Amino acid sequence: MNLTPVSIRTPDQLLRVFVSSTLRDLAEERQAVRGAIERMRLAPVMFELGARPHPPRDLYRSYLQRSEIFLGIYWRRYGWVAPDETVSGLEDEYNLAPPAMPRLIYIKSTDDVLEPRLVELLQRIKNDDRASYKSFDTVEELRELVEADLATLLADRFDASLNASADGAAAVIAPPQQYLPSENGAGAIPAPLTSLLGRDREFERARSLLLQDGVRLVTLTGPGGVGKSRLAIELGRSVREEFPDGVVFVSLAAAHDADQVPAAIADALGVRDTGAEPLVDTLTTALRGRRVLIIADNFEQVMGATPALIALLAALPGLSFLVTSRTVLRVLGEYRVDLGPLALPAAGDRDVASVLESAAVQLFVQRARSVAPEFVVTDDNVAAVVGICRKLDGVPLALELAAASIRLLPPSVVLTRLEQHRGLVSGTPHLPARQRSLEDTIEWSVQLLPPREKTLLQRLGVFSGGFSLTAAEAVAGGGVAGDGTAGDGAVGGGVAGDGAAGEGVDVDVLESLGALADSSLIRQQDHGEDARFTLFGSVRDYARRGLEASDAGAATHRAHARYFADLGHASVPLLRGRTQNATMRQLADDRDNLRAAVHYLIEHREWDRLARLAWDLYVYWWMGGLLNEVRGWMDELLASGDAVDDSSRAAALYYSRAITFWQQPVEVIPGLTESSTLFHAADDRSGEALARTSLALALLTTTPPEPAEAEDELERSLTLTRSAGDTWGEALVLVTLGRVAIFDQKLRRALNRFEESLEVARRQGDDLSAAIAENHLGWAHLMLGDVDTARVLFRESLSASALVGHTEGMAYGLEGAVAVAAADGDVERAGLLLGASEALRERSGLYNVPTFSFHQQAIAPILAGDAAAQLLAAQERGRLLLPAAAVALAVSPPTPRPPVPDEAEAEAGAGAETETVSDLEQAARS
Repeated sequence: MNLTPVSIRTPDQLLRVFVSSTLRDLAEERQAVRGAIERMRLAPVMFELGARPHPPRDLYRSYLQRSEIFLGIYWRRYGWVAPDETVSGLEDEYNLAPPAMPRLIYIKSTDDVLEPRLVELLQRIKNDDRASYKSFDTVEELRELVEADLATLLADRFDASLNASADGAAAVIAPPQQYLPSENGAGAIPAPLTSLLGRDREFERARSLLLQDGVRLVTLTGPGGVGKSRLAIELGRSVREEFPDGVVFVSLAAAHDADQVPAAIADALGVRDTGAEPLVDTLTTALRGRRVLIIADNFEQVMGATPALIALLAALPGLSFLVTSRTVLRVLGEYRVDLGPLALPAAGDRDVASVLESAAVQLFVQRARSVAPEFVVTDDNVAAVVGICRKLDGVPLALELAAASIRLLPPSVVLTRLEQHRGLVSGTPHLPARQRSLEDTIEWSVQLLPPREKTLLQRLGVFSGGFSLTAAEAVAGGGVAGDGTAGDGAVGGGVAGDGAAGEGVDVDVLESLGALADSSLIRQQDHGEDARFTLFGSVRDYARRGLEASDAGAATHRAHARYFADLGHASVPLLRGRTQNATMRQLADDRDNLRAAVHYLIEHREWDRLARLAWDLYVYWWMGGLLNEVRGWMDELLASGDAVDDSSRAAALYYSRAITFWQQPVEVIPGLTESSTLFHAADDRSGEALARTSLALALLTTTPPEPAEAEDELERSLTLTRSAGDTWGEALVLVTLGRVAIFDQKLRRALNRFEESLEVARRQGDDLSAAIAENHLGWAHLMLGDVDTARVLFRESLSASALVGHTEGMAYGLEGAVAVAAADGDVERAGLLLGASEALRERSGLYNVPTFSFHQQAIAPILAGDAAAQLLAAQERGRLLLPAAAVALAVSPPTPRPPVPDEAEAEAGAGAETETVSDLEQAARS
């Protein structure tokens, strides 16, 4: 394929592939293509996976603008042509794809007669030299074609980048927003749902500050609902070119403690909190040498975190902050941009054209048309529209709430009711006028609702961040007619959440949520396959105040905590096996709610329930890089002095001790021993096995190490996992036993252990455990001199880790590829991958933890020889590689080695390879 590389600009490290086809007749093919794209650690952009409350053409135009590869699947149908269009959506998608976007086209073979317009489209595509055009017969063939073509495309982009300049800095090296990892796109700038109106002056002022040398902290200030977040989103989107290492959005709406701010920033950046050092220090290392803008939204409730921001700014000259807050931070170097109300029409103005020039009126009309498309400002209603906008002081959120009622009421009635309403503001005269106007409008909007919707909105204030339909039913759905009760928190059907109305769905709650969305009090967003809802910050504040004052407050908070505790318990089997990836994404969506549940349990000293939640979600905390945060919760449990059951204390001791076993092995051994004993007393075999496994690792870290004792602990762990039917634990223990065998130089025994682990992992469909076993197995084969088998295993491990988003596994896979390249004598590739793996560990917070990797020993002979300078130069360039490009390089075929000119040189080469393997064997003890 001769495809022109394009710039990758996604903040979640995933290159996006837009999939175009007719839907129903190619559903199976679309599913196969989605799987192929995800296996390459790319992001499929498909209607099945995205938001839908927009006209189709607007939706796929926006999707195309945010994608980097166009992938079309065609068969028999041309597709439907809308009444106002001249081409089908299928052809329109192809037409709208940017000219430089690579196009992968696949035609399904058929004996049927194709629709005439499809024939014309296919002929045009065939004549398009920008497109790769292939046919297929079966779904499996399509899947293989897509995977092969995507791999080739990534390799082409990588090669093009290396040939573009002497130092290899081009399309895949240091482009905007692509290096910093971000689990599930957590740091992505939110897609704007409305146009930015009336903010030209503030926008230009803030943008010029952000781009000005020496200005690194800009604060957008103003009252709630004035549009600070919306302006910050627009600013972030506009300066992405100027911040080549990323613009990252950090929502602090659910944070109520200053200590949560570094964790929220780490979440958005994909940085793991390993507990090896203060998180601010880890963030400093992750961001060092990068030019990044962090948008910290809703900072007013965590002002105590200001010193953490200043510390990061002081340590990182390439870092800038854009903060939204109702108050300024009042620190040296802060530049403030105030947001006032939108421009208002003059009082008494009745000229429609003149009135429509007002930003306040433009926003009101825009939002009114979203619920009543036929709405227009006329001579008959212009006075009322002017009155509404002036009554609401031009506050954007207040205007949006009032506009939502246009679906039911004419402007004159809306104005009359606003003027007559005496709501919440009567009791809050201390609030500024604009804030009172917003509060009054929220109250007025709520008073228009029937009792059922009022009650539901109040209870929805318990959620932190977004929430699913299932959660709303379980937590807020009990007694939605307004009887003052709350749900009991029991998790109903579909804990994993499909978000669709159907069997088991509370129709009252579903209808009420729809009514609240129609009133602009909540926002609905499709998130993968699950519908999720959010509240505006000011609306959430209003709802929460009402909840706290109601008789249902305590019961609703209890229901919320118990729902998410039950959700954690129901997720245990889903986190181990084929459902792991989807479950991880769903839990990440509810991370703020999980934290809120934890804080409720701590506040109410429900220690046993807290410990169970912490233990149930062990895999999630681990993969999400949150173990240190959990350790803090467990330390509170241990320090409480309250009586807890054996399982709770065992879990708390485990988290408190195991997370940093390599730093203080002697100190943690007693705690891990007690943990395993308590798990044994509670007859928790899986828990006991995990505690003993961590104890074994600590024994290997002591000075001197104690491998015999470690192996004894692991053998007991293996027996426990097998008796408990815990295949996930069994795979983990087998890998650790293999590591002990390598420590003892018993390579064949290690090989057998790793093979056993891989077989167990594959049997249960656990991609992550399989990736871990494959990586270890690769090292065993490499130490035994089987480079080709090691190459395949490292490649499979790396691909699987990338698929499930396991950054640590990706780092291990790249390090394995470094050793293979060194064994191949490919100095350039070894250096590039070495730099990429080092940078990945630093950027994700994994640079200061113990590793099971021998790549440093593999490159030691190169560093000691004439090729050292070449390796080091490639290493520096490799530090600039995108993770996607590094993975593509690592899994691509090796560069053919030049033929050996004579037998003497062949013997010398064989001797060098033997020496390298020997070095790896010796490294097993280090």
